[in-house]
Amino acid sequence: MTTLTVDLAAAPAVTGEDGLRQLMHHIGTSARAAAQALAQAAEDIKNAALRQSATNIRARMRDIVSANGRDAEAGQRKGLNAALLDRLAMNEARVEAMARGLEEIALLPDPIGQVVAAWDRPNGLRIERVRTPLGVVGVIYESRPNVTADAGGLCLKSGNAAILRCGSESFLTSSVIAECLTAGVIAAGLPDTSIQLIPTSDRVAVGEMLKMTDSIDVIVPRGGRSLIERVTAESRVPLFKHLDGICHTYLHAAADPEKARRVTFNAKMRRPGICGATETLLIDRDAAPSLLPPILDDLLAAGCEVRGDGATRAIDGRVLPATAQDWDTEYLDAILSVRVVTGIHEAIDHIRKHSSHHTEAIVTEDAVAAETFVRSLDSAILMINASTQFADGGEFGMGAEIGIATGKLHARGPVGVEQLTSFKYIVRGLRPCRP
Repeated sequence: MTTLTVDLAAAPAVTGEDGLRQLMHHIGTSARAAAQALAQAAEDIKNAALRQSATNIRARMRDIVSANGRDAEAGQRKGLNAALLDRLAMNEARVEAMARGLEEIALLPDPIGQVVAAWDRPNGLRIERVRTPLGVVGVIYESRPNVTADAGGLCLKSGNAAILRCGSESFLTSSVIAECLTAGVIAAGLPDTSIQLIPTSDRVAVGEMLKMTDSIDVIVPRGGRSLIERVTAESRVPLFKHLDGICHTYLHAAADPEKARRVTFNAKMRRPGICGATETLLIDRDAAPSLLPPILDDLLAAGCEVRGDGATRAIDGRVLPATAQDWDTEYLDAILSVRVVTGIHEAIDHIRKHSSHHTEAIVTEDAVAAETFVRSLDSAILMINASTQFADGGEFGMGAEIGIATGKLHARGPVGVEQLTSFKYIVRGLRPCRP
């Protein structure tokens, strides 16, 4: 297969900040032109591009894994911790999952042109609300190279052009993945600038993206607190914000002991470095003496550091003392804070105070308690008897996701193809003149 890269032949050379600004302008202008074509692209053409991209990724699996090895070596030299290195890692199984994700996106219904609602008015108007692309979506992300394929694929399916800016940690891996996507859209006859990876890890590129109001319609930032804070403070472009994943699991007094044990361990230790990992465990006081010991045994045996309040430490002396800061910390590591609470309302109060509004879970066999929990909290995702690690667009049947939006406007929860659309009204008049 011929290796294809983003077409920058007409772009200025990247020399200094002025050159980078010119490059970003060229990328933005090219994306806007591509977006116009993608908005009118037939469903079968977009699906062909997605499937060809998946084929390209499989064909270049060795190249992706090799590039990822170089990224990982660089990350180790930079001192990235084990959780961040896991977020970065791309083995053959993860590359295959990435390719399969693109194929699953291709199987989704095309959202563009869908009639969301329709009604007739006494004045003779027939009104339809119809889904339409946002236009150009900018995605700023850090260490997870699979976001390159997820974001590119979702934008393509929803008729949007994508401008992707990965972090330096995943630059080599993301570059190979982007080549596979570009080759896929070219093979389907779509513009080669439909999906563009910014060809530099210079942080100045982020600043330029945040000012590109003429070229970019929305930006999705996906990364650590420092990135989100910078983007929030500086962006002139609307945002779908993906904030900290300070997720909670609450073990209610009516929790099934074995279910509570399995859910807690999975929620923390399946992949501690993802945003859906539980960071704080809350447990009812009446259930703590019986539920906590086996749960703590599992976590500590797996190498998880547990920090708890006084009641938790009274149950197991191996637990380290928690500080006030722990309740507001996204560890992204094998660390868990534990607090014993007196009933569901104290658990809800704790979550309201400390949550980032990402994902919360309750484990209980009491239907009334479960209903109270989900009605009382306003996080984007609320789980009942399920691990917070299910907070994922792929698990929700969306094929993939760009991120978990924790705001309340437009998109919330996993950002998939529908969330990457807006709508327009198509109005047909039986009586064309208003009296």
